[in-house]
Amino acid sequence: MKFPSDYERARDALIVAGLAVLGVFLIFIILLSQVRGEPIAPAAIHVIDGDTIAVGTVHYRLVGFDTPEAGERARCPAERMLSTLATQRLRQIVAGGGLDLQEVDCRCRPGTAGTLRCNHGRLCGRLTANGQDVGETLLAEGYAQPYAYDPDAPRPPDSWCGRP
Repeated sequence: MKFPSDYERARDALIVAGLAVLGVFLIFIILLSQVRGEPIAPAAIHVIDGDTIAVGTVHYRLVGFDTPEAGERARCPAERMLSTLATQRLRQIVAGGGLDLQEVDCRCRPGTAGTLRCNHGRLCGRLTANGQDVGETLLAEGYAQPYAYDPDAPRPPDSWCGRP
């Protein structure tokens, strides 16, 4: 039995490393094309709630607006119900197609983007449908309220529980 020489082992390791780098590069290019304003298929987007989506395993907090909280985070039954309506409306918008997703700066402290210390581990994005920002649509239809994320400011009180 012949054992590989140091040269052969180094060559094989270099080939494997090169293929790994190429694979990571290709994945990066594919993801980049999806989050830099390129058209994205509705089936590629999973709506989590009225202001959060996922593309594959990457979660995005949509910026510029806030929707009611669901489940345990809801402060009252009305907010929980409004959260369901906002989520359903975002799903309708996404299902209509014509989608572009652009990753934007979360305005988090340096080095924290994509970690739990910034937006609960979500990246930030702007989603448009047929050229219209979905946040603007949800705001105009009453499913959202304006919200400019600032990691150092306390979360502003919402008015979901006081709505009729």
